[in-house]
This record gives sequence, structure tokens and C-alpha cells, in this order.
Amino acid sequence: MRLDKLIANCGFGSRKEAKALCKKGLVTVDGVVVRRSEAHIDPECNRVCVGEHVIEYEKYSYLMMNKPAGVISATFDEEHQTVVDLLEERYIYANVFPVGRLDLDTTGLLILSNDGGFAHRALSPKKKVAKIYHARVDKPITDSEIKAFGEGVTLDDGYKCLPAKLEAPEDFDDFAKVEIYEGKYHQVKRMFAALGIRVISLKRVEFAGLTLDEGLAPGDYRRLNEDELKIISNLLSKD
Repeated sequence: MRLDKLIANCGFGSRKEAKALCKKGLVTVDGVVVRRSEAHIDPECNRVCVGEHVIEYEKYSYLMMNKPAGVISATFDEEHQTVVDLLEERYIYANVFPVGRLDLDTTGLLILSNDGGFAHRALSPKKKVAKIYHARVDKPITDSEIKAFGEGVTLDDGYKCLPAKLEAPEDFDDFAKVEIYEGKYHQVKRMFAALGIRVISLKRVEFAGLTLDEGLAPGDYRRLNEDELKIISNLLSKD
């Protein structure tokens, strides 16, 4: 990897700023000052320092965010704040992106990563990766709606969704629990709408085997812990 790319990806500024750090003699590789920012190093073997700071390299970043309402699940938007705008610069320079989308007003679990292989597997309908939501709805859920979800709801454009799970636990009051295995545009809301039910609010609580950390305030995020990274690893290892 180029030295300036490593420095930028690990949060020490842009590639241009990384080049300036090298020119000033502030970057060492295995204890030797390296002024050529285009020099190639092995981040897993070489010890790279910027001043007194040792760079901690990670090939891929995996973040869990509690997405707030009013923020777009994208890397750029001319009108709204994006989830990437909420991140530290190191993750922006590392090209982290949201794995899948949550609607503007949908809240809850969002994974951000720069691992394209994970994103592909997690979002592929063929992999049947579960996404679980808590939906506040405007009328009680009956056995009829539960059956319709289980058989696959047909949306307003004629698309028939994969069979999904719908539950209405007694302790949820006016909430329903929905588990789907694909991610069509506004899918959960449109599934309910097809049955004459309006979704008042929607929150994702599970995705790809990962559960939302309720200790995260809306807009906050953290790196995945070791147990959660094992879930990612298991998903990537499946055929």
C-alpha cells in the first residue's frame, strides 16, 4: 500500500496532507524517516509512525450506527445530511459507506464498512440475510396480515415480496415486529400499505445477525466488537 494512502486511511488527514507530513520528516517506517509519500509498505508488517503516534492498521472498517431520523443513508447528498457526515475523518478517508439503506425517517441499526465483499453478501436476496424492524402502526395486527406476510405481500408495482415474518407481541402495544430477507425501496412501509395499514414509525433492530446496541444514542456509532466481527466472518465464509 502507498504510504500516503495508509496515513490518510488511518485518520491523519487527506492524501495531500499525508504527503506534507512525509516531506516534513514526520513519518517513520520501522524507525527510519521516509519522505517519499508514494513509497509502498506492508501495513501488516511495517511499523509506521506519524510523529509519536503509531498507526494501527485495519484492512476493513466495520461500524455500527444508531441512525437518527432526518439523515440520508448515503455517502453524499446535496439536500440532506448523510450518515457519512456523522463519522470521524479517518473513516471518511477510508471510504466507509452504508451497507444498505434506511429511509430518511427510519431509525436504528445501520452498518457502515469499506468491505465490498461483505456488503454484497449482506444485501444479496439469494443469501436471505434477515433484517428485523419494529414498526409502529395505525391499527391492530390480525392473523390475516400475519398470514399475508408469510405468503409474500404483493406491492403496488406488482412485485411479490419473499415470504416474511410478522408478529404482534402483546407487550408491543401498537408495535409490530417484521422480519424480511430483501431490501426493496420503502419495502416494509409498502408491504403494510398494501394491506391498508400505515406505518407511523420504523426502527431496524437487527441486520445480518447483528443486534442494535441500544446504548448508542441516535447518531452515535462504534466499531464492531470481537463477537460481532465473528458474525461478519461467518457470513463471509458461507457459500
